[in-house]
Amino acid sequence: MNRSTKRPRLSALAAAVVLVLGPALALPVVGAGAASAAPVSTSSSTTASAQLPRPTGPHAVGRRTLHLVDRDRPDPWVPSAGPRQLMVSMYYPARPGTGGPTAPYMTTEEARQLLELRAPDATVPPEVLSGVRTWAHTDARPAHGRFPLVVLSPGFSFPRSTLTGLAEDLASRGYVVALVDHPYENAGTTLPDGQTLPCAICDEFSTIGGDAVAESRAQDVSFVLDRLTGRDAGRHPAWRYARVIDAKRIGMAGHSIGGNAAAATMAGDARVRAGVNMDGTFFSKVPAGGLDGRPFMMFGAGNRPPADKTWDETWAELDGWKRWLSVTGSDHGSFTDVPLLAGLAGIPDASPLPYERSLALTRAYVAAFFDLHLKGAPQPLLDGPSPDKPEVSVRLP
Repeated sequence: MNRSTKRPRLSALAAAVVLVLGPALALPVVGAGAASAAPVSTSSSTTASAQLPRPTGPHAVGRRTLHLVDRDRPDPWVPSAGPRQLMVSMYYPARPGTGGPTAPYMTTEEARQLLELRAPDATVPPEVLSGVRTWAHTDARPAHGRFPLVVLSPGFSFPRSTLTGLAEDLASRGYVVALVDHPYENAGTTLPDGQTLPCAICDEFSTIGGDAVAESRAQDVSFVLDRLTGRDAGRHPAWRYARVIDAKRIGMAGHSIGGNAAAATMAGDARVRAGVNMDGTFFSKVPAGGLDGRPFMMFGAGNRPPADKTWDETWAELDGWKRWLSVTGSDHGSFTDVPLLAGLAGIPDASPLPYERSLALTRAYVAAFFDLHLKGAPQPLLDGPSPDKPEVSVRLP
């Protein structure tokens, strides 16, 4: 079946699950807001390259991309493709002045397939999206020391690059970040040989079920942890700088289905000590009795209930430290770089919360959560309203 015949069904899928997955499932309804640190007009496709907002931490940032193959597990969505393949971008605190040029945001083919899948009416060339400028330097030497590891998982149909703004910031604050692409679940994943794998299950999400997707991602993440910590059949870690990871301090955050995957991963993998769900429905339920007392934060748009009852259900089950943060004026994509990409694609602003502001809030609260639970640093920001962040309400147990 060619893509032109898929589009109507994709649109129908978006309409059917918009209350569950949120409006970012279809890129055209995501708000654009302020586009970047150097403002970019959303009225023209011929603007200069946008740049992600500067990371806020004290460290320079390095990036290395890994291609991991789980030879013990066939691909769950396209078994004929062979073993499960994953692309992982490693972000980490780096020594200033080392490494190559700044890392590309995404490949041109990933950008083309994202536009085709989620913004088919956009007329901008894919290079406008793939040309977004980042701050991480390729293969920079890591800073001295050992750092907590945070795994990030993107929303359904969106490539891992849509969490780059958060990943770079966490790395600048002293975290190693493993930003995972889950092939065949997003618009496109480019492999080292240049092949870009398309979204094989975008038409079938409602049939497959979000619980199956979240559980599959949990398996992906556990395999990534095995390969990063050297627990995979006794082999050396997959990343040459894995020595800087403190394997006793691991957390996970994700957007949309990736946020549900954070809870699903914690349910099956005790190595993950703390998790964050950024505006994702809990298709895969938190086990009765919670997550063995491990901390979890629900961080989402203000309209989660009543449209999504799974947040109330999950809140009742969580048995450890927990917070429920609601962001006024946000929508489903506000916790990612999607508003920036929507603006670059020429999509009208539909959200009252500009991109720079939504990213700043996401960076602040996600970092505060991991600073508290992986570094042991007190975080009053998580204990109630903040005068300089009036958009965010904090629900306590």
